Amino acid sequence: MSEMSSRELLDRLIGFATVSRDSNLELIAFIRDYLAELGVQSELFYNPERTKANLFATIGPLDRGGVVLSGHTDVVPVDGQAWTMEPFRLTERDGRLYGRGTADMKGFIASVLAAVPVFLRRPLNMPVHLAFSYDEEVGCLGVRPMLAALAQRPHKPRLCLIGEPTELKPVLGHKGKLAMRCNVKGAACHSAYAPYGVNAIQYAARLIGRLEEIGSELAQPEHHDERFDPPFSTVQTGVIKGGRVLNIVPAECEFDFEVRALPGFNAEQVSDKLQTYAEAELLPKMRAVQNDTDIRLQPLSAYPGLATSPDSEAARLLALLSGSSDFGTVAFGTEGGLFGEAGIPTVVCGPGSMDQGHKPDEFVSLEQLAGCDAMLIRLADYLADPR
Repeated sequence: MSEMSSRELLDRLIGFATVSRDSNLELIAFIRDYLAELGVQSELFYNPERTKANLFATIGPLDRGGVVLSGHTDVVPVDGQAWTMEPFRLTERDGRLYGRGTADMKGFIASVLAAVPVFLRRPLNMPVHLAFSYDEEVGCLGVRPMLAALAQRPHKPRLCLIGEPTELKPVLGHKGKLAMRCNVKGAACHSAYAPYGVNAIQYAARLIGRLEEIGSELAQPEHHDERFDPPFSTVQTGVIKGGRVLNIVPAECEFDFEVRALPGFNAEQVSDKLQTYAEAELLPKMRAVQNDTDIRLQPLSAYPGLATSPDSEAARLLALLSGSSDFGTVAFGTEGGLFGEAGIPTVVCGPGSMDQGHKPDEFVSLEQLAGCDAMLIRLADYLADPR
């Protein structure tokens, strides 16, 4: 396998339909083989079922920390979306490259892989690490075992650049997320005798109403951080299921809600408040009708926010690479908070825009891809001569 351009590599990467529900092993094998032919060895960190894997590789000296280039290999589904072209085949049209994952975020991974020969030709004084993960789109789940392994090593990376799509603008922060499921167990009866049952949907509605109140409290000006849009932590219910037929009082209802939390705000405060409300206000009324009714909360996924200091080494390097110190934040989440919790200062900058991510006819422009290629060449120069 000879050297390949970022466009050629993106063509190959898009051909792997690495939707989060499916395996990413074929894509990981392609990257491993590509790196191996260039003389770079990789480590794989598998999930327990060995159906998915993270890949980690290092170029340069092994006796010191370096810069991690991080990207996730999974993409969101295309089911039910009105694509006008094949989502898992790269299509070029009017200066744009279309396909699922072009923006989020195989464009960045393609640029990183295209830059490997450049890194190899430079006499690097600091190493560059490649870290490609699975299951980011379902709660930043896959990167965790890789980070746990790196934490045991003597030379921890000095900083991390995550290439999520920011239009190559430098980003230092994003909100964290907590996703929860609430199960309401009521008591069924004929709807003609509704007062003798416990309507799980109606009690779920009261819980959702309480979540709306909590969200309104968080939106008050004293909780604002103007670096973010919106400038406060948010709460929203996204899925609800309950009931079977209209003439039976429903015995079961479940709903999923999420908290998008400003850095420094503990999102579990929201679920704790909901639990307190359930125990103090709702369960006594439910159990006065039938004792085995219940309300239970369970976590689905969570990841922390990111708030890297603009005075940090990571921020200074990002300003050098991007050509701008006009640091911003993004509304979407990344694996950056997990790298930060692992003691690796993290920044975000990558090609494309999340305005195109997760949508039909997702694309990255050729201009953005070329800009990312140029940014990584600047990184190679920096690693060869850190200033």
